[in-house]
Parts: sequence; C-alpha cells; structure tokens
Amino acid sequence: MPVSDTDDLPTQTLPLDGWHRARGARMVPFAGYHMPIQYEGIMAEHLWTRENAGLFDVSHMGQLLISGPDAAGELEKLLPGDIKGLGEGKVRYSLLLNESGGILDDLMVTNLGGGTYYMVVNGATKWDDIAHLREHLPDEIVLNHLEDQALLAVQGPRAADAVTRLFPQAGSLFFMEGTGLVWEGVKLGIGRSGYTGEDGFEISVPASHVDKLAALLTEQPEVKPIGLGARDSLRLEAGLPLYGHDLDEETTPVMADLGFALSKRRREERSFPGAAHILMEREQGPITKRVGLLVEGRQPVREGAVVVDADGSEVGKVTSGGFSPSLERPIAMAYVPLAAAQPGTRVRLNQRAKIFDAEVTAMPFVPHRYHRKGAK
Repeated sequence: MPVSDTDDLPTQTLPLDGWHRARGARMVPFAGYHMPIQYEGIMAEHLWTRENAGLFDVSHMGQLLISGPDAAGELEKLLPGDIKGLGEGKVRYSLLLNESGGILDDLMVTNLGGGTYYMVVNGATKWDDIAHLREHLPDEIVLNHLEDQALLAVQGPRAADAVTRLFPQAGSLFFMEGTGLVWEGVKLGIGRSGYTGEDGFEISVPASHVDKLAALLTEQPEVKPIGLGARDSLRLEAGLPLYGHDLDEETTPVMADLGFALSKRRREERSFPGAAHILMEREQGPITKRVGLLVEGRQPVREGAVVVDADGSEVGKVTSGGFSPSLERPIAMAYVPLAAAQPGTRVRLNQRAKIFDAEVTAMPFVPHRYHRKGAK
C-alpha cells in the first residue's frame, strides 16, 4: 500500500480516529493523516467489498466550494473538462493542469446549481491545489475549504441496498450524479461515484455527525469498515490511477490514458493549460503511456520496478503493483514506450535484480459495475 511522505506537517487525526481504533483498525500515516490501513485483513476486506459493501473513511480528501460570477468559465481556464456544460446535480472527473499540460491533481467536480461547484481533490495535494486555485482564480470567485466536513464512501454491489434503506433519495441517482438532503438537522451531500470500480456513494457530512453516520451505515448487514490497503487493491483492479504514484506534474492526460477527461468542446477550443502539447500528443501519440500488466508467477511486482528491453536497459517504470485478490494473480500499472503499449505485448520487469515476465493488458483488470443510466 503506497504511503504518502509528501507532507512535512505533523500527522493529523481524522474526525473518526477514535471510531476506527475502537474497531481494531491498524492506523498508518497517509497524506498527512493517521488512517486505517486494515481491520480484519486486506484480502478479506477487498473480497467483502467486491461481494457486498465496504465503508471507507476518505475525510483526508479536500472538499471545496467554488462560486462567483462565471465560476464555470474560470474553472475551465485551469481544467480541460466541460464545466459550463455540466448540468445541475451532475458530477465530472477532471484534471488540474500546469502550463505545460502536466497533471497537478485529478479531481471531481459537481454542479450544485446557482453558480456553485463542489470539488473534491486528493488529500496529499489539497493544500497545493488550494494555493494554485486561489492564485489563478480571480478575486470575485469565492473558494471555501470545507475543513469541518468529513467524507465517507460506501462501495460495492450491495451499497445501494444499504444507502437507499437509510436515504431513499439516493436511489434515484445514476453514476456521476449527486444530490443534497437533510439528515439529523444537518445537510448531507451524496454523489454516486467512487474509487473501486463498483457501484457506490460518497457522502459529505459535517464532522460533528460523522460518528453517528458511520455507526448507522455499519449497522446495515451489507456494510463493513474497510481500510486503505483494500482501497488500494480495489482501485488497482479497477485500473484507476493514484496521484503521486501513477500521475504527477510530468505526466500528461494522454500519457496517463485519461483522454476521456479532455472534453470535446474544450479540445476544439484548445483553451486549457498545455492544450497545444496535449493535443499534439493526442494526434501523434505520447512517448510513453500508462498500461496494465498481468505479471507471471505469484510474487507481486511493486512500484519502482523497471521495465527493461531485451538488452536489460530501462525503458519504463512500474507505478503501482500488487496481488489481485479477485484474479488471484499479480497485476501492475506501468509506463511503457508507445510501441509496447498494445495489449498482448510481452515485457520484462526488473525488481531488485530479479526478472519477471509480464503481458500488457487492457484495463480495468476487473470490469467496472457502475450504475449507469440506460444500462441493463
């Protein structure tokens, strides 16, 4: 499980810190916070989530409200997504880009209506993201960091059974849609999205009420608390990148195989940061590209292992790797030369002077099961 060491500040505690410890969680530092890495064990928690529903505490993430005159247009100066065309109650995955098209962070934006947008950014980068947004957004755009909000995710094929039993309004949502409601006298924000490849919900709740909500959710027979370890193996199986590992400032959306985040209108307007470079890569192909790997044998290949050519020279790098509980075999993500990025291509990996054989494969490794509109 990758553990962040990017934050030099003292390790902080989550609102649910005591709740986690009371349930036997093993806590580790991650993104500047003490966070639960596991309760019963990573393998068991992973498989429970794939078959039932898991509760994840993701309160380390940055929750922001952005509003003001033409907030959508101002955000489009920093993101490649179509924010102006994002309907009320709709959610969009996007990227915060630097001037050369490198990825500063990946994030989610929800249109709350009335010119207000809710943004969730990664915990390890949130302070840099906030500084970047405040530097580049005009003074009339208001950015509020919701430091008193916690964030819970309920993920898995039975997540909807548990969540809609408590909040029937959530049942009308499809993937990448959100709504607000009042519970116990406080406002909740619920979005149907997540980071596991499964159907699920993310619930923004005041920190003052998160203990009660977490207890209520885990009282549902489908739901168990799940730690960071299983969150990492679930997102790896789903082919989802982790910022600071699979994505960084030197990586463009095309290299990262995130071209879907480049909205059509924005591509045509060529008006987002680094557009000229990104669109050239899109037309001609990047030098390297993020791919999935099926690794032979039983031993996982971890982040930092190198992809080597026939002469043993380094040509790429593994950015995430581990054992897939669902597939019962090692899998990984790596950046490889474009010529080696086609599924079926055989590659070799060098980890601590040991050579592993692997095959490039399409991602996700495990099919996504999002609750999409029109899907049967």
